Amino acid sequence: MIQQSQGTIWLVIAGLAIGSFLLRFSFLGLIGKRQLPGWALRLLRYTPVAVIPGLMAPQIFLPADGSTLPDPIKLAAAAITVAVGVWSRNVIAAMAAGVSALAVLIWLFQS
Repeated sequence: MIQQSQGTIWLVIAGLAIGSFLLRFSFLGLIGKRQLPGWALRLLRYTPVAVIPGLMAPQIFLPADGSTLPDPIKLAAAAITVAVGVWSRNVIAAMAAGVSALAVLIWLFQS
C-alpha cells in the first residue's frame, strides 16, 4: 500500500466532499424550484435501472475470493431476478424473488 501523509489524505477527503456537494447543489440548489423539462424527467426514470445493476455486477462477476469466474449461486439468483422482473414488470417482485432465490440457493448448496 502506498503511504500518504495525513495532510494529503485530508486534502483528498475535503476535495471529494466539496466536489460531491457541488454536484448535488448544481442539480438541486440551482434548479430545485423550477420544473424540469419532459426529456429530463423521462431520463431520470431510468436512474434506478442503471444504478442497481451497476452496484450488483461486481458482486456477481468479481467474487471476493479472487477467482476470475462468477459465483454460480449469485449468477443463478441474478438470472431469476431478471426473469421475474421481465415476467412481472414489477421491480419489488423481482428484488424479492432474487433475494429469496439467493437465500434458498445458499442454504441448499453451502450447508
